[in-house]
Amino acid sequence: MWDLHRLRLLHELRLRETVTEVARTLNYAPSSVSQQLAKLEEEVGVRLLEPDGRRLRLTPHGELVARHAAEILDLQEGVRSRLAAAGPVGETVRLATLETTGRALLPHALTRLRESTPHLRLEASVVPPETGLAELETRGFDLAVAEQYPGHSRSHRPSLDRDLLGTDPVRLAVAENSGVTGLADTTELAWVMEPEGTAARQWAVQQCRAAGFEPDIRFDSADLEIHIHLVRAGHAVSILPDLVWTGNREGVRLIELSGPSHRELFTSARLVSAAHPAIGQVRAALADAFAVVGGGAPVSR
Repeated sequence: MWDLHRLRLLHELRLRETVTEVARTLNYAPSSVSQQLAKLEEEVGVRLLEPDGRRLRLTPHGELVARHAAEILDLQEGVRSRLAAAGPVGETVRLATLETTGRALLPHALTRLRESTPHLRLEASVVPPETGLAELETRGFDLAVAEQYPGHSRSHRPSLDRDLLGTDPVRLAVAENSGVTGLADTTELAWVMEPEGTAARQWAVQQCRAAGFEPDIRFDSADLEIHIHLVRAGHAVSILPDLVWTGNREGVRLIELSGPSHRELFTSARLVSAAHPAIGQVRAALADAFAVVGGGAPVSR
């Protein structure tokens, strides 16, 4: 009998490529991961790993067993979903959320879950959508909230589903006393944007280029509160989604952008566990929260 825990370690190594990364992800010591993989080799009776410089890589037999491990893990998830459908059981759902949805939707969703499904434990981490979807695929999370912008669709991962949560308008944010009336007026102004490589930044830069200029990006931060403070103080302008304005937007004026100017928010789960009642309950709670707080913010006319 092959140990399921050790099979999962091999599966993780296939996905993450290094023992160090497997250990970091699962909160083990690297030496412990190496020992467990060595024991799995003894159980299977063939060589699963071979040196590759300072790393270990899977042999052809290791690749075969790792794919077998993925099938077993999928089967286990499917059986758990069927068992949960028979009646309420204690469940934990690990959610990867964006900063804005964590701030705007999570409190309401947690309140609904506490009232409707008290046996369900929701654990949430605020991570970039790229990280959330990657970790979802490798079982680091059970559900992820992600975003995509007009003309910048995310690649569809065959092992994940996608369920639209709603659309969130995106607008130009300037200081309240600013004379800016539209995007073209920001040509000479400083910008704050999300870090390079994010969909939000790529889309914002494209909006500026479509308006005929290259934005002067002096500040970047994944923390949108920093954007708000810089805009409010008159040190920068930014393009921000409406869900960020669940708090006080005193000192800030929002201006409509031309053309399609919204992001799509969606939830994603692994196909093998998407039917799990707990996943459905969390999705329903997030959808309910979006219906309550996702109505948008007042804009400049």
